[in-house]
Amino acid sequence: MFARGGVAEQVSDRAWLQAMLDVEAALARTRAREDQIPETHAGTIAAACQAERFDLAALGAQGARTGNPVLPMVGALRALLPERVADDLHRGATSQDILDTAAMLVTKRALGPIAADAADAAKACVGLAERHRNTPMLGRTLLQQALPVTFGLKAAGWLAGIQSARGNLLATAQWALAVQLGGAVGTAAALGEDGPAVAAGLARELDLAEPALPWHTERGRVASIASALSLLAGALAKPARDVTLLAQNEVCEVREGAGRDEGGSSTMPHKRNPVAAVAVLACAGRAPGLAMTLHAAMVQEHERAAGAWQSEWEALSDLLRLVGSAAAAAREMLEGLDVDGERMLSNLRAAGDLVMAESVVSALAEHLGWWRAQELVHAAARRAAESGGTLREALLRAPQVAAALGGAELDAALEPESYLGAARAFVDRALAHYCPAG
Repeated sequence: MFARGGVAEQVSDRAWLQAMLDVEAALARTRAREDQIPETHAGTIAAACQAERFDLAALGAQGARTGNPVLPMVGALRALLPERVADDLHRGATSQDILDTAAMLVTKRALGPIAADAADAAKACVGLAERHRNTPMLGRTLLQQALPVTFGLKAAGWLAGIQSARGNLLATAQWALAVQLGGAVGTAAALGEDGPAVAAGLARELDLAEPALPWHTERGRVASIASALSLLAGALAKPARDVTLLAQNEVCEVREGAGRDEGGSSTMPHKRNPVAAVAVLACAGRAPGLAMTLHAAMVQEHERAAGAWQSEWEALSDLLRLVGSAAAAAREMLEGLDVDGERMLSNLRAAGDLVMAESVVSALAEHLGWWRAQELVHAAARRAAESGGTLREALLRAPQVAAALGGAELDAALEPESYLGAARAFVDRALAHYCPAG
């Protein structure tokens, strides 16, 4: 449930180790281009930077004693190298440089499947909006029956939310995913005057952004990524929440997994649970807390944090994994969504004519003014609700209403499909604005 899609593999312990090794290899290649070490040494270092050559459990245990996993990893990597080559490993960098840059690589690699699944979820919304731009249904506000809408408009709203959040995440990644190379206290003193040039080369080597200066204790980049991930989780959770409500037996307007044997109950054979929607909601429900952890970690001491930096590592992995799982589950949910337009229309008709009260106000206002029309229709609606009769009957018993509106005009105002406003236009605008998925 919490590890669907391709992100879980990208944030595994092995993936983090490989990212740290990739940074060490890229640093060696960059320093060779700057004539700081021989190219042959850089090649030997890069060849040794393969995660399968290391004992993950041992590195983890040693990392707990040293405060981070970089020191034991560098020690294990040195043991694989000739002594002369080993002297050129890791020089000019500090543990945080390696781990921060690795975190940026891990995030970048995880964003690939997240963005792909979110794009496919949005594409599914496009199909739903196009197919159902004219499918009327009950709109519901505060979980109460409100006015008619179309299912196409609802799907267009899902599309807008997912695409906006996805675009925001990718835009944030463009500047936030940056290399880290500041050395012990952010001066890059061990690299001498070549520090900025090496940082720029490392950024090119890893295809990450080049920051103006090291950001050891300026953690806005990490917090911004966390915010963007949490926003995407919320955007994916919106259609999931709607699906759980629309799939209730009393409503039965949509159902998940058409043609798939999913959603069963261990005790109730008749049930078909919206399992993908539940997975999205479960993942999204955890995202804000993890984002809050990463925001709280922004408060750091001097040139190296004592605890706040360390608190980021697992929270970032978990947040990426959960949002990735939510995106994968949302894609499955939306691609397999079975929409029952006939049931939607049936529910709309069964709601009676009280849901058309606003439409009658609009028609009556042309004759009596808006405030007077509002008072008369409100009173009629109250009488109809108390008596169990129809709004039409209550309205025609009001002399002012009967004099202003004939039966045919009143019937037209009470017709649900006549009061959809700009729903179709909004669907078209959403499709034009958010398609194709970028």
